[in-house]
Amino acid sequence: MQKNKAKILLVEDDTNLGFLLLEFLESNGFDVKLYRDGLSGLKGFKSSDFDFCILDVMLPHMDGFTLAENIREQSTEVPIIFLTARSMKEDKLKGFRIGIDDYITKPFDEDELLFRIQSILRRVQPNHENQQNLVYKLGSYDFVPTNQELKIGDELKRLTSKETKVLAILARSQNNIVSRDKIMTEVWGETDYFIGRSLDVFISKLRKRLEADSRIKIETIPTVGVILSISD
Repeated sequence: MQKNKAKILLVEDDTNLGFLLLEFLESNGFDVKLYRDGLSGLKGFKSSDFDFCILDVMLPHMDGFTLAENIREQSTEVPIIFLTARSMKEDKLKGFRIGIDDYITKPFDEDELLFRIQSILRRVQPNHENQQNLVYKLGSYDFVPTNQELKIGDELKRLTSKETKVLAILARSQNNIVSRDKIMTEVWGETDYFIGRSLDVFISKLRKRLEADSRIKIETIPTVGVILSISD
């Protein structure tokens, strides 16, 4: 029995490139919906369930950054790749702060895009055998990766997908240093300067998430890695 096709939201205002990508992705087994501007892309996202988003940055009516922010308000889990002719460092950092998963600069090889999509989809698919009913005790917190839950007393916080993945890696190695490269590879699939900066943002977010228990510390060891430690 065939698995259901992954459904991709493609927002690209270049007519030729849009049709080429549509045909290429459909020929590789994806169900693709193509939109020409940011507003129609957002309406399309809200009207259906998508497994993946591919967004141009420079779009009419609503740019890719704003579109991605709106998508993130609707879903913290759906993966997002930016396609852009711009390769400015500030744009990449802005994208990763919003919570995108990858960034590919035009012109690009279609097979490389396909590989990135497949790699991200493999990472975000839950491994129920390993994660079912798994609960980490972190000081006064209960951390449930399967449901992206962080509980303390009667308070429940819902983590984003990437916050969950980063915290799960640190929780598995509690009181031991985890290398930055290991975290970046497991969560983003590769390592580079921009992903490293994005990791720093997520570490800061997790510190705030856990600040109600002063025994918990997430410490960055320069040039070495990150350690989640819990004192008695």
